[in-house]
Amino acid sequence: MHKAIIPLLYVLIFSVSNLFAGNGSKPHYNDKDINHIVSQLTLEQKARLLVGCPGSDKGVSHIVAGSAGYTFPIDSLDIPSINLADGPVGVRITPVLPNKPYTSYCTCFPSTTALAATWNKDIARLEGNAIGDEALAYGVDIVLTPGINIMRNPLCGRNFEYFSEDPYLSGIMGAAMINGIQDKGIGASLKHFIANNQQTGKLYNDARISQRAIREIYLKGFEICIKNSDPWTVMGSYNKIGGQYTQANPELLRTILRNEWNYNGLIVTDWYKKRDTADQLNGGTDLMMPGEQSQVDEIITGVKNGRISETTLNESVKYVLKLISKSISNKGWEYNEAPDLAANAALARRIATEGMVLLKNDRSFLPISQGAKIALFGATAYKSIAGGTGSSNVNKAHITDISTGLEKGGYTLSNRLKGLYTKFVEFQNDLLDKHPESTDWEKLSYNRTVIAEMDLSKAESIIGQEAKNSDIALIVIGRGSGEESDRRLEGDFYLTPEEKFMIENVSSQFHAAGKKVAVVMNVCGVMEMNSWKDEPDAILLAWFPGQECGDAIADVISGKANPSGKLPMTFPIDYFDIPSSRNFPMVGETKSGKNFDYTNYEEDIWVGYRYFNTANKAIVYPFGYGLSYTDFSFGKPKLERKSGKWVATIQITNTGNVSGKETVQLYISAPQTSIQKPSAELKAFGKTRELKPGESETIKLEFTDYDLASFDEANSQWLTSKGEYTLSFGASSKDFRATLPLNISKSRIWKVNNVLRPVEKINVMKFPLK
Repeated sequence: MHKAIIPLLYVLIFSVSNLFAGNGSKPHYNDKDINHIVSQLTLEQKARLLVGCPGSDKGVSHIVAGSAGYTFPIDSLDIPSINLADGPVGVRITPVLPNKPYTSYCTCFPSTTALAATWNKDIARLEGNAIGDEALAYGVDIVLTPGINIMRNPLCGRNFEYFSEDPYLSGIMGAAMINGIQDKGIGASLKHFIANNQQTGKLYNDARISQRAIREIYLKGFEICIKNSDPWTVMGSYNKIGGQYTQANPELLRTILRNEWNYNGLIVTDWYKKRDTADQLNGGTDLMMPGEQSQVDEIITGVKNGRISETTLNESVKYVLKLISKSISNKGWEYNEAPDLAANAALARRIATEGMVLLKNDRSFLPISQGAKIALFGATAYKSIAGGTGSSNVNKAHITDISTGLEKGGYTLSNRLKGLYTKFVEFQNDLLDKHPESTDWEKLSYNRTVIAEMDLSKAESIIGQEAKNSDIALIVIGRGSGEESDRRLEGDFYLTPEEKFMIENVSSQFHAAGKKVAVVMNVCGVMEMNSWKDEPDAILLAWFPGQECGDAIADVISGKANPSGKLPMTFPIDYFDIPSSRNFPMVGETKSGKNFDYTNYEEDIWVGYRYFNTANKAIVYPFGYGLSYTDFSFGKPKLERKSGKWVATIQITNTGNVSGKETVQLYISAPQTSIQKPSAELKAFGKTRELKPGESETIKLEFTDYDLASFDEANSQWLTSKGEYTLSFGASSKDFRATLPLNISKSRIWKVNNVLRPVEKINVMKFPLK
């Protein structure tokens, strides 16, 4: 969503001494009143309830500046408006109130991808709790998060807002975050339903996907998330599926979401980009946001001419009223605009450290002793990236740059480099302000979040001087990303010439002086690394670490925090090794036709590790991979049947010298039948608490027969075939430490509706590959 900030017109401010849900005020109405209210509403009032309204509407008494939108109030029936705000990594508002000498800020948490890399359901729920608390503090009813779309291709501009290439990891982590938000009495919005996998042409693109891939890859995460969290709202996507807009697709919204999954919450549009309102209501969408008068008129006309039935109209009205009834606005919530920003900043810092992935650490170079003199290279070290642009941007009080965090952490930075880069960053900022056409900024970032890298080939002697005078070198690579555009190959997925020169020459000259080099990646997601990963001694993937960026990185560099992150996606050797690379828009292509008007998902279910591992194709770093400053051993697993579930247990022991956490990943291989299946798929995971050296913990992993099923297109059913399955317990998708057999004596099926059939033929990938 790219939404205009709704201006502050007026605000009703309540004074309260503390915050707690249901603070004693009488609700405007309850669930039991809904049928009666519907009977009292006029046609126009019903239409207005289904269409959002601007904050300038005279009935909206509680304006939260920067909110995404509001529902329409019906004063005559005591129905309040509620407000909805963006919130992928924190509540996105700009609460600058009249006659108030300060700005109220929100916490900018690490990117959703960084959260996924923690593989920690508990910490995801804690982040949800914190976001819920801040929404309570400012009187926000609904937070529009999380997005759990699949990372089909690494160039998708919004991948940093999503969890993973795997639907199970996405669904479980998304559910934990939703539960955390809704613990606080704030609604969450699961998005974007479904296949919002590219920004190029996203408003009209037709995603052409097989029924199996839709079910197993693109719907499965949403199914898991809804089953485990029950979000108050589900947000549709802009794109089409099989030629029909998702927001007006009854097979998707009514047949699958409502009937098969029994979802009983509200379905809301993504923002702006109006469609045919009657088609949307008939398709299953309940609320049009942010709303315009023409949509109200279309509903009234549609009911009068018979395009919209009274039953359909009233059904959506009831979903809107049900949502409002649960809201803090309906309960007379009194907000105080005083969230515990210090506590939430500490949590953001903790999440950032736990999500960082240690990709390389030759001879245990990291951690680095405090007091070391660091030659800090890279413009992003001095102007660091907290997060992406667009609806995930948060009005935060500060961003701690990496250079600042390292100095606070007890390191001495080279004054020469600090002065050089500070001037360079100031110069680039000044260029952008005065002459944006004259800077390389747009070439590198085109979202204006990253400073282009300095060309050290013009000052090569400085590298040699630093190699003599500093203890170690730290190189920071930065990449921005954001809404409304996809990433590029040159200078984005691949290094720029300036970055290549920096890594090669800093590494060679420091190594010649007997000193070591580490690279920190302050990036949105996957990059090509095969050509340069052998140069430095250590590589730390920090993602978008949120507002506490520099402090969190310093915690890991120093060993104050032991990295325990694991990759939520695969890092390929080259972009063109990715099956979807042939069917993804490239910068410079004509803005029509293939990959713009439509995209063929020819890779089918073979997304990420499902393809690379099954094809046994070489990669740089596998899904689930991540090193630690300590070591862990996996015990002998056990498996038993309990209450209709399979329950596996395995003991993890810290065999190293420092405290740390380990994630156990359970992959299951199914017997091969006429339905081709991946070599193994993630079906459960669990993370230990922080284990001291020598300490152990037993991890429990659960799954069901249904979790083992593949989608049988020919018979419109989920099928768990009888036969021998293999349970593999690993530290990554390519590092299995223990296995167990599982025999399923009888096949099981779960019939579903034969819907979402592709209109156009798709030449899907088959194994063995030719």
